[in-house]
Amino acid sequence: MASSPERPTKAYKNLDFLTSRDGRSLRILSEYLEPLARFRRYRVEDTIVFFGSARIVEQSQAKTELRAARAALREAKRPSRRLKDAVSAAQTRAKLCRYYDEAVELARLLTEWSKSLKGSKHRFLVCSGGGPGIMEAANRGAAEARGRTVGLGISLPYEQTGNPYISRELEFEFHYFFMRKFWFVYLAKALVVFPGGFGTMDELFEILTLFQTGKGGKRMPVVLYGEEFWNEVLDLKALVRWGTISEDDLQLLHPSSTPEDAFEFLKSELTRLYLEPA
Repeated sequence: MASSPERPTKAYKNLDFLTSRDGRSLRILSEYLEPLARFRRYRVEDTIVFFGSARIVEQSQAKTELRAARAALREAKRPSRRLKDAVSAAQTRAKLCRYYDEAVELARLLTEWSKSLKGSKHRFLVCSGGGPGIMEAANRGAAEARGRTVGLGISLPYEQTGNPYISRELEFEFHYFFMRKFWFVYLAKALVVFPGGFGTMDELFEILTLFQTGKGGKRMPVVLYGEEFWNEVLDLKALVRWGTISEDDLQLLHPSSTPEDAFEFLKSELTRLYLEPA
């Protein structure tokens, strides 16, 4: 008796097609529709996004690394430039670790406040890029306040995402940077930018450009956290002097150096813009 012929695979189950060049538009669309469905299911109304370096560690880890680097330098019979550079790098990481602790505290304050708001939807959830460093600190502060917290991860070859403090139901892993950026901005009602590198700068200036040009579609307070760091690495007043931005553009940013100051500013602005009757 002849066996029945194998039935063809349905297109939406055909992984060879879905992962091919021809299936790219479907993959892009899925990174819009699946997060949208999940945010609706868990009644997430909007977010407060934290950006910052993935390389900033908590205080205990920074101190351990500094002690180890100093011990290696002391024990070396002929101290090398590499060992001296390791001590210097560990000292810098120890100096930066305060920002980890302060991101935890700010996220905790914001989450406790957001949980106190009445309504059927979750407002102003802390959201990060899902990785280590400042991202982890933001999710950790929200988790310590027993609130839901979002992680918008991205598949990168050298960076681990999915820190342990993200609410599992709100943990995402994106393939396309531009779809991840969309979700950062689409739900955000405020932005907090801690010290960081190229990625942090990229996100900061992209959002500033959206709102400078009126394409943001909403009002968004932006906190530039860590005045000691930003005053050294970012001279926006020079852009005013050179005439490439206006003096008014500087009002897009609120500099801050304490969790309490940043919290009071964000609470006041978010209340004024989104909670008080129009």
